[in-house]
Amino acid sequence: MTLKPTMQAQSDKITRRKLSDQVLDRLKQMIATGELGAGDALPSERSLMDRFGVGRPAVREALQALHTNGLITISHGERSRVNVMDVSTVLSQGDAIARMILSSAPDNLDHLKSARRMFELGMIRESVGKVSSSDIKELREIIEQQSGHLSDPQAFVLADMKFHQRIADISKNPIISAVCQAMLRWLFEHHGTLLHWSGNEDVTLAEHSRIVDFLEARDIESATDEMGRHLDRSAAIFRSS
Repeated sequence: MTLKPTMQAQSDKITRRKLSDQVLDRLKQMIATGELGAGDALPSERSLMDRFGVGRPAVREALQALHTNGLITISHGERSRVNVMDVSTVLSQGDAIARMILSSAPDNLDHLKSARRMFELGMIRESVGKVSSSDIKELREIIEQQSGHLSDPQAFVLADMKFHQRIADISKNPIISAVCQAMLRWLFEHHGTLLHWSGNEDVTLAEHSRIVDFLEARDIESATDEMGRHLDRSAAIFRSS
């Protein structure tokens, strides 16, 4: 009698991995261990072929995968180089996917706005305790710059992004700064043409000024409440097409 294979037997089956995948793993390991650091040129294709005992196609496919993942930059006529690895680099790799997600379903924009609100309320609480007089000065300068762009919606929006990003940077937490930058980029770049600032500019500037006042006073609760009101009001600016 022939026995049917069990689920365990099926899961134990050995699969043969592509050579390029194995080369990719080795190259990732070289980057992770610091054998190849940020800005370093990768060994030549011939050197990698000799080192790993594989052909040129396997090496090229692995290098292309590293490039696609943002780990290296491939330049025609030059050696590939390792990119600087930080949170911003990782998040920027998802920009195209983020745009697709926001376009695929209208509800996703509301989810992003909700996530941004939750994030920025925590962000400002983190920044209140670390704000300096120079930070306050720079924030007020950004507001002044923004007030000079009342007739230029695009410049006004860019100044708005700069204001919120500057508050994130005050936290001195690179992950907070990078996540804030990514959220603003996904929100504003994807829906920039849907922004309608007319009639809201003065309100926005006044809210920004009050936020800075509370930051300067190191008033955590008031700064958080004002940021919440600001985000709730400005959320209405984004309209679905």
